[in-house]
Amino acid sequence: MATLSPLSRIGELPTPPREVSDGFSITGSEAPFVIEVFFDGDCPLCIREINMLRRKDAGQRIRFTDIAASDFNSEATGKTFEQLMAEIHARLPDGTWVIGVEVFRRLYAAVGLGWLMAPTAWPGIKQLADVGYRIFARNRLRLTGRCLPNGSCRIQKS
Repeated sequence: MATLSPLSRIGELPTPPREVSDGFSITGSEAPFVIEVFFDGDCPLCIREINMLRRKDAGQRIRFTDIAASDFNSEATGKTFEQLMAEIHARLPDGTWVIGVEVFRRLYAAVGLGWLMAPTAWPGIKQLADVGYRIFARNRLRLTGRCLPNGSCRIQKS
């Protein structure tokens, strides 16, 4: 898996190519995008965040992909459904994968709110943010009321 260094200036994203050859070709009226986010559409907290980003994404720089949708095929991404559910993933137009807090930094930068997430790239705070997010991601189903009373949590596609 490729790793990315934090953006040197949050809020600045590279201009994506108009066409690329890995399933991201821009055709017809599709707008160019800088990031595709893979989100759990059955997660109430996730949907709240995604809806806010959609409202702020006037330039249509984000491609939103609901991994809980019945027609979503994780095999086409090269990732398993379980991997995508374990923590937030995003893919850049060149096919590079981004995971965890870095996804949020890039999403917020894409809609002009990079300054809100900029501190999460600072030394010390970055490590705390990464650990905090991993703890949340591991407990996300329970925290959003998606587990049974016996404590078992099942992931089912819509």
